[in-house]
Amino acid sequence: MITALIDYGMGNLRSVSKALEKVGIKPLITSDPHIVSKAEAVVLPGVGAFKDAVQNLKKAGLFSAVIRHIEKGKPYLGICLGLQLLFERSYEFGTEEGFGLLEGDVVLLPTTVKVPHIGWNQVWKKKDSRLFENIKDGDYFYFVHSYHVVPKKGEVIATLTDYGINFVSAVEYGNVFGVQFHPEKSQKLGLKVLENFKKVVYG
Repeated sequence: MITALIDYGMGNLRSVSKALEKVGIKPLITSDPHIVSKAEAVVLPGVGAFKDAVQNLKKAGLFSAVIRHIEKGKPYLGICLGLQLLFERSYEFGTEEGFGLLEGDVVLLPTTVKVPHIGWNQVWKKKDSRLFENIKDGDYFYFVHSYHVVPKKGEVIATLTDYGINFVSAVEYGNVFGVQFHPEKSQKLGLKVLENFKKVVYG
């Protein structure tokens, strides 16, 4: 079984790959849309600007390949920017369209708090979640971001985090999973999230 870790020039691939390997997933790092189409699961990490990510993904033919993968009902895990790309649009440096697979926008954190949000913060569960199985309400994860997602439908929200506002720190909907924090930098609990994703993929 192939778990494709997508390389589009904007992800911390080495640390994500190492974290996946620690939980027993041997990811195939790829920028080939044909491999993505064959993969049983896709992991899309990312740091940086939304617009650059969309441009890089489209240039490599990966943008539509990821959408097709998700539409086939195969598991997808988006990390940080990989979560934000699931939504309809981002307002970072203008307006840019995302995958549009979940309804909602990506907007700047409130100016009343320090931006970017960097460091450990708690996540609070909003529903039963396969991704957060055996993780306690209020456990801490590591964040680095300036923008956050605002879903139109509450049913997709897996967790919230308090940082000036209660922002959405994870989504889960069918085969789609996304986290705003960095599991690869979140020590044992981050590995637990990745292990839970492994259970989704491999059973």
